[in-house]
Amino acid sequence: MANRFTDILFQLVKSLEKSEKRNFKLYIKRSSGNEDLKIIELFDALDKLQEYDEALLLRKLPSIKKPQLSNIKVHLYKQLLASLRLLKSTESIDMQLNEQLDYARILYNKGLYQQSLKILEKLKETAKSNYKYNFLTQVIAWEKKIETLHITRSMLEKGEVLSAEANEVNARVDMVARLSNLALQLYCLYIKNGHARNAKEEESVKQFLHDNLPANAHLQEGFYEKLYLYQSYNWFAFICQDFVKYYRYSQKWIDLFNEQPFMINVETGYYIKGMHNLLNAHFDLRNYRKFDETLHQFEAFAESPIAGKHDNHRVQTFVYITAAKLNKHFMWGTFTEGLSMVPEIEAEMAENEMFIDSHRILVFNYKIAMLHFGSGKYDVCIDYLQRIINNNVDLRYDLQCYARLLHLMAHYELGNYEIIESLIKSVFRFMAKMENLTIVEQEMFKFLRHSFNVSARKLRPEFEKLLQRIKLFEKSRFETRTFAYLDVISWVESKVYEKTMEEIIREKYLESKRKLEEDESNKLAS
Repeated sequence: MANRFTDILFQLVKSLEKSEKRNFKLYIKRSSGNEDLKIIELFDALDKLQEYDEALLLRKLPSIKKPQLSNIKVHLYKQLLASLRLLKSTESIDMQLNEQLDYARILYNKGLYQQSLKILEKLKETAKSNYKYNFLTQVIAWEKKIETLHITRSMLEKGEVLSAEANEVNARVDMVARLSNLALQLYCLYIKNGHARNAKEEESVKQFLHDNLPANAHLQEGFYEKLYLYQSYNWFAFICQDFVKYYRYSQKWIDLFNEQPFMINVETGYYIKGMHNLLNAHFDLRNYRKFDETLHQFEAFAESPIAGKHDNHRVQTFVYITAAKLNKHFMWGTFTEGLSMVPEIEAEMAENEMFIDSHRILVFNYKIAMLHFGSGKYDVCIDYLQRIINNNVDLRYDLQCYARLLHLMAHYELGNYEIIESLIKSVFRFMAKMENLTIVEQEMFKFLRHSFNVSARKLRPEFEKLLQRIKLFEKSRFETRTFAYLDVISWVESKVYEKTMEEIIREKYLESKRKLEEDESNKLAS
């Protein structure tokens, strides 16, 4: 997907809502003089452009010469941010805290240090109740400065208290920093490399966790300490494909917010990410009912004022809920039904292009390709896979590998035998180079090579043999990623039982649902 938003000022203007644009115009009229008429002209011109074109922009602005444009753009950018800061100051606890701290500084500089101390004292309580320890360090530093430079009536008892508070807060800030660093580094490992491909890679991740996890991390009681600890174990388990542990820590992540609901408003982004991970855990474990319950809960949250307060939260909920709905079609075996989602997904992706990162776009293209493959629309599947294969983004080697494998299978289904032999060699080399070949994938390549020499009449027994071989690895941890990205077993079963892949997966879901209902009925009867 081409990026039409190449200029940062243009990006900012295009991200504004009607109310934000109106507020900006009022802000400029109140706070600026005639010299700012040019930034209004520039703002209006940018707002009307569909994509950034500097030559066209200058033609629309005869009062602005090319040498002036750069400075006027910088001035407009600053003024836009200033107006947004005023408009949005009540929407974020961090912005509110910073605003109050600015007031405390102003009062102090006016010599009104007692008034400044009162604001700082209130700030401290607010920061503590919202677990904003990084901010607390600034507040305590200002209190210490005032107490050091001025003789206050509380000086004698306050000095010891401030010293103790500073030590406690610094210790907590250090712990939060170490745990958040660990969570981020593990997440980056996954984004770059995907799941651990063998015991050696798993051991490497285990060692990394062991070397970087603070000794007393499990004893911490603070919200952020627990949040980053759960995140760390969450990503560790996901990388190692320990999906039970992945589920356990995803649930702990969300339970932390459920225990302190006000933190959903404070850290909305982390709550959204936690819900996404919990849905993924249910998907990986095929917890059909819990998946449905969690998805309904997430969809209800998406309609709440909290989720719609910021573009970032709105887009993230769209991305994660849409991914979950696609996963639901994969689990339920309703690929054809899922195709109806595609036009809406593409429209939303185009509308929110500058808010969605390239990694998410790759994932969506792969999931949409899977929908078409499962529906038997192999030619369209190939079109979507080409978007991934031709993408130069240095992310998700595993996704690149499975896109190529699915691409090969789609050509096999279409009977494009004249190019399959060269494709097999190309995909095999790519996956081997990335050290991404599992035993199941090697069996797939062997079968595809061998199938050229097998008549159509004898092909079904060969599929039966392949099914027997790969079924042995269905529960193998280092093979599960193959089945998570691409349900190879269901595809082979469709050939053995002469049904569509969609029918095979649908039957598995219905059988699982029947067993669950039967178990529940037996429990009630006993």
